[in-house]
Amino acid sequence: MPSFWHQWREDVGSVFERDPAARNWLEVVLTYPGVHALLFHRVSHWLWRHNWRFGARFLAFIGRFFSNVDIHPGASIGARFFIDHGAGVVIGETAVIGDDVTLYHGVTLGGTSWNKGKRHPTLGNGVMIGAGAKVLGNIELGDGVRVGANSVVVEDVPEGCTVVGIPGKVVHIREAGQLNPFGIDLDHHLIPDPVGKAMACMMERIDVLEAMVTQKSAEERYSDCEADNQVCEQDCPGGRVALNLTSKTTTATRLMG
Repeated sequence: MPSFWHQWREDVGSVFERDPAARNWLEVVLTYPGVHALLFHRVSHWLWRHNWRFGARFLAFIGRFFSNVDIHPGASIGARFFIDHGAGVVIGETAVIGDDVTLYHGVTLGGTSWNKGKRHPTLGNGVMIGAGAKVLGNIELGDGVRVGANSVVVEDVPEGCTVVGIPGKVVHIREAGQLNPFGIDLDHHLIPDPVGKAMACMMERIDVLEAMVTQKSAEERYSDCEADNQVCEQDCPGGRVALNLTSKTTTATRLMG
């Protein structure tokens, strides 16, 4: 069991690995709310495990006041935990978090039951949860899981998977043994977007249908015009359109024949 100070030094050191804006230890220790929240939690969790429950809750309350991060003292958090920006993060009492986990602002690890037993998520090692995402209930996220921003996860997620959407759906699975080939993985902007892809396909389909409807309407409107009639070309409204449509139809018929 590592000492408190050793563990906290690892927590601070992890900031430099995952935040390019971090410049020096003094700045990180004094100005990073995620670091402050974790410092208060390490102490309050120790009090909680030793049955000093009121002291633990009061210290957690002070930590929330200073950091805007609400971590219940009963939550179990592993080494090198990093909360980027910190604002609005909520971690429930029975949450269990592995090593090298990263949370962005607005993340909630919440419960979905009034049962006093295990009711909050369990996160494996190397998990990354994007801004605004909610992970709810007594579910498990395996090692190396990535959760896209603003997703809502309510079911177990196997290791190495990427989840996006409401409710969260698996959109990418890394190969076995390739959970994190480049170390800490923060490239959540590269997460596949199935909703955006579906919208793009739908818009393309709409364009095709609109073109078909426009052509069909023109054919019906100028069906009385004769393509080889010079009077039609001059006098019939849209005569030239009829000529073009007839020409295209004739060409298509020849190609198909």
